[in-house]
Amino acid sequence: MTQTDLAAPTRLDAASLDLLFAGARTTNTFTPEPVDPDVVHRAYDQLRWAPTSMNIQPLRLTALVSRAARESVVAHLGPRNQAKTLAAPLSVVAAYDPAFHTHLDVLAPHREGLREQLEGQPERRDAMARTNALIQLGYLIVALRAEGLQVGPIGGLDPLGVDAAVHAENGWRTLAVLNLGHAPDPADPTAQRPRAGRLEAAQAVLTR
Repeated sequence: MTQTDLAAPTRLDAASLDLLFAGARTTNTFTPEPVDPDVVHRAYDQLRWAPTSMNIQPLRLTALVSRAARESVVAHLGPRNQAKTLAAPLSVVAAYDPAFHTHLDVLAPHREGLREQLEGQPERRDAMARTNALIQLGYLIVALRAEGLQVGPIGGLDPLGVDAAVHAENGWRTLAVLNLGHAPDPADPTAQRPRAGRLEAAQAVLTR
């Protein structure tokens, strides 16, 4: 195998791209088939290879397996998001770790001294962690779709309340909740709402 071979990625076929993007939909309610929490580990094992600034990798995930954990989070969701989150086969809290810098000896050994520099810059760390975890959240949704799951992201929540419920011991900071299932509920006409419009590439992409 030549260096040229290694540098030339193979493009995904149309069916694979459709599974990840155009054919995928936000799902509100699901069939009752259980979702194995191991799927979250598998999805993370894929998304961790995608880029973040200086490889800081601040995304953190909490799979709400127990009923008590789920209820403690649902109490801090908006009213329209509570019932569907309780009913979802699996829910995951996506957060960021403002103490990501403690792992930089492993994640960014080429940036000697950065860990010590960031130790005294909590506001900078928070901004870096939030921005890069949001990038990783996008990777996560695609990785979960690649595992064959339907995903329903939720942003209507009280992040401080969710943090108090599930992040009191680690200091992670909530970004969103993702509900996961295998298929939309066929008995619910709002399980997947009609596709909204999208901008065309000509409207969103410039060439200069």
